[in-house]
Amino acid sequence: MTINAVKREIPDYIEGYGKVRHYQGAFARKPEGAIAGAKLRCFNNDVTDKRVSSIKEAIKASGLKSGMTVSFHHHLRNGDYVVNMVLDACAEMGIKELTLFPTALFGVHKKVIDHIKSGVVTKIMGSVNGPIGQLVSEGGMQVPVVLRSHGGRPRAVMAGDVHIDVAFIAAPTADKYGNICGTLGKSACGSLGYAFTDADYADKVVAVTDNLVDFPASPVSIPQTKADIVVEVPSIGDPAGIVSGTTKVTRDPLRLLISRYASQLIEASPYFKDGISFQTGAGGIPLAVTAFMKEAMLKKGIKGGFGLGGITGYFVELLKEGLVGKLMDVQSFDLDAVRSIGENPNHIEISADWYANPWNCGAAVNMLDVVILGATEVDTDFNANVNTEADGALLHGTGGHQDTAAGAKLTIIAQPLLRGRIPCVTDSVYNVTTPGEVIDAIVTEYGVTINPRRKDLLDAVSGVKDLPLVPMEELAAHAKKMSGPTDPVRTTDRIIGVVEWRDGTVIDVVRQLKK
Repeated sequence: MTINAVKREIPDYIEGYGKVRHYQGAFARKPEGAIAGAKLRCFNNDVTDKRVSSIKEAIKASGLKSGMTVSFHHHLRNGDYVVNMVLDACAEMGIKELTLFPTALFGVHKKVIDHIKSGVVTKIMGSVNGPIGQLVSEGGMQVPVVLRSHGGRPRAVMAGDVHIDVAFIAAPTADKYGNICGTLGKSACGSLGYAFTDADYADKVVAVTDNLVDFPASPVSIPQTKADIVVEVPSIGDPAGIVSGTTKVTRDPLRLLISRYASQLIEASPYFKDGISFQTGAGGIPLAVTAFMKEAMLKKGIKGGFGLGGITGYFVELLKEGLVGKLMDVQSFDLDAVRSIGENPNHIEISADWYANPWNCGAAVNMLDVVILGATEVDTDFNANVNTEADGALLHGTGGHQDTAAGAKLTIIAQPLLRGRIPCVTDSVYNVTTPGEVIDAIVTEYGVTINPRRKDLLDAVSGVKDLPLVPMEELAAHAKKMSGPTDPVRTTDRIIGVVEWRDGTVIDVVRQLKK
């Protein structure tokens, strides 16, 4: 056992995961060696049509066999049909012991549970939201789920930690030679940013489309040079499922107060000036922060440089009104964003590698001035947990939390002090996702709590009217008083989840819940 840099005791070897590289700090590990790659392939002019007749034929043509690794993207979110479609076919074909490497799984993928129980899927590396996460928490898989950030995933592929045998890409539009577009078709989802790495590094790439167009498809997100097989199906998903979760500004007075405090903090910081870059996410509080910032920008005549990350209609409005110059979109969070990226040249599609990979020549997150994030809980060391709920259930992925927190100059966690009767600020989080080293401020309805390491921020906001500053110890004590005694999470010693920091080191583990 080793105690890592966030004071977590982690085994040196984890069954089903392997030898552990221990987390030593947010920027401690440096890359070594060369970029990994896919198998070389060759298509001569005797093959000018890559279409096959069905998902089963695509699986056969890809060479997928038991024990291999398959990948999927989640741009259709809770409307995706492709994961279930492919795994159902694998089950009928007798293919088993697959490693599932999705960018994320949602409630719509509940059927994956049947494939886990039957042995079709034996390992998952990727976000496990909802029912699959609950199954994992209760010991429903034989080996731990591996959780990586949006930037940690392409890093793992490029570094050779994960090798994709076959990538199945849900393609809203494609042609017979494999050009893929995300902005057109009945299942248009906008940016295909999470699929780029899979297309670049998988041994075989299958484009699954419900909108086959004449060659060449245009515009092109992923070119024919990356695709081996094309298969047309009746539907790859329901775009209405893209809007899963909160994508509207909160109307709750308490959350609006939190949003106002966060906006005031940003306005008082040295980053609120022409060219400011920011990411605010799709939750009710972050969207309200965006609305308050818009007011402040108009009032002070400030124009932003770019908005980043998962893009919503609220950011599209800022672009249209000239309040930001560009949008860099790795995932379109609503249908307004889907339309915008297809129409506006200043709304730019970017890959997850470009967005957040710490091991390239410079990810976009490094250029962020401000990011607004949430968490299920934070602790007195400013560590944040976004993977598990108060009862210890592994119900959430990491997303871009680690990446944006590490990249931005000002990282703010904005959330209520309590959810129900559960404190969101505690002495020690159950699970560390993002270390306090890269979190600068916590904003609750009681005011702003600033990490003592950011004396410059403390000085900047000290004279701001109507913006209360609350020391962390006082905030935690208040949360404890309001919630009353809470029962500790009861777990076994068995590890069911491994949380990697974005550089591939293990920052924490999640243990099986006691029944």
